[in-house]
Formats: sequence, structure tokens, C-alpha cells
Amino acid sequence: MHFTAQGDIGVSTGAKKVLDVVAGLNPQLNLALGDLTYKAGIEQQFCDMVTSRLGADFPYQLVTGNHESDGSEGDIEKFVQCLPNRLPGLQGEYGVQWRVDVPEQNPVVRFILVSPGIDFRDGEPLDYSRGSERWRWTADAIDEAKSQNIPWTVVGMHTPCLSVGNYDCQAGQEFTNMLIEKNVDLVLSGHDHIYQRTHQLAQGGGCAELVPASFTAGCLADTDGSMAQGSGTVFATVGVGGVGLYNVKSDDPEMHYFASTSGKNQNPALGTLDVRATADELAARFVPAEGYTFSDSFTLRRR
Repeated sequence: MHFTAQGDIGVSTGAKKVLDVVAGLNPQLNLALGDLTYKAGIEQQFCDMVTSRLGADFPYQLVTGNHESDGSEGDIEKFVQCLPNRLPGLQGEYGVQWRVDVPEQNPVVRFILVSPGIDFRDGEPLDYSRGSERWRWTADAIDEAKSQNIPWTVVGMHTPCLSVGNYDCQAGQEFTNMLIEKNVDLVLSGHDHIYQRTHQLAQGGGCAELVPASFTAGCLADTDGSMAQGSGTVFATVGVGGVGLYNVKSDDPEMHYFASTSGKNQNPALGTLDVRATADELAARFVPAEGYTFSDSFTLRRR
């Protein structure tokens, strides 16, 4: 099973370079992690840019970002119309909150896409607070994947919690800790226009919970590039799909959670995360667009 993922895209030359990288990698699907055009009224132009490079039937799978959730700088409903779901068996509201197992028979990965920390048309965020309907939907999707022995669980959403870019924990501290508690293998996000990938993080004796804007060494489960499944969760922000980059704030206390970072002021690169999964191994690498050299790679292996 082979997929790519990135967010914060736009319609500039940078976006086209990243799409060209995706086309060259020839994945089975791509996760577009929100913030697509940054401008209302050009949804079709964006869709045409994607399909001209990846094909009309390619599964370019969407979850909303903050720039298209309320319709002011794009409309997720219009993107969903011109880049519809292409994966069989998808459940939920495509573009906002959905899950799918790939491949449909004998799946290797369960994808769970959610939208915490984003304002919608009424100016209100969706409720992902502890015990809410959307919290339970997410938790149940994770638990079911494990009960069905699907090898890997990947959660995608636009907003990160941990970040050394411009933003604080918009995904929500409790929701993020729930993902760690349930041993989600990989959590993908965009929003911050940097690339950042954590070590494997876990709760336990030295880490009651992850607290944003601070660092607790006990939350580090594994700090090399080769990790064992079930030991913790890896978080990767891939907000480098085509638009201008943000700086990495190296003095952020959360910096100690990260194994790899790239931004405007440090190894700048547009590009995509490239992930290949088998029943026994999930191997990911950052692939830069033309003109950039930054790279990162990590592997999770089933025990």
C-alpha cells in the first residue's frame, strides 16, 4: 500500500512542482491535508491543476483546512464536487470527517480523517471535546481497526497540536492525548507551513499526558529512525505542499519532541511525505520538490 500526503497547497509554481513529485512517485492515493487554494472562486482551477497531473480518476483525497471550511477563501463543498472520493468503502462525510480501509479487502491501512480546531460557516469549530459525538466516532474508528487486526492506523487532520512553527495546539490537547493513548501509528497534519516530524511519543510512567508548550522527556518512547509499532505515536506536519514557508522556532520547548524539522529559516523545502506500508512495516520519507534537498525518513515495524 503506497500513499503520499501534504497540505497547504495553493495554485502557484510550487504547488505544481509538488504535484509533479507525487505523479512521479505514482502512489495509490494522496491525502490533501487542507488549505487548498487560499482564494474563493478558483476551486475548479485547483481541481484542473490536480487532475491534469495525476489523472481524472486518481484518489486525491480531501480533508478541509481552515481556509476553505467557511467558504471565505474557497469552499470545501465545491472541492468535494470536483475532486470526489475515489476510494471504495468510505464512511462518514467526505471532506470533513471520514474513514476508509485500503485496500478494501484485507486492508493494510485504516485512514481516519477529522477536522478539530477549524471554524466552519457558523464561525464555530466542530465539537471534538472529550466524550462528544465526534470524539467517540474517532475513538471507535481507531478501536475497530485494532479489533479487526488492520496492521496500521493513520489519522489525518489539518491542524497539529505540537508545532515549532506559528501555531499552538489547535487540534486540542485532550484529543491529541487520546490519539497517543490509543496508540495511533501515524498522525498527519498541515496548517503550519513547515515540515516537522516527532520522535515516537507515548504516555506512561514518566508521561501522564502530553502538555503543549512544554517538554517532558518521559513522553519520548523511541528517538531513532527505526521504531516498533505499539510503542507510541509519530506526528508529522507536512504543510509544505506549495505555498510560502514559515520559520522553524528552534527555541520552542516542544522542539525536543521533534526528530526532524524544515522551514523557511532551516533547510527550506516544498515536497510531500511518501509512505509505503506492508503488513509488517510502515516506511515513510520526505521527498522534496525540484530545487530542494531536505530529506527525512523513518520506519515503524510490527513486533
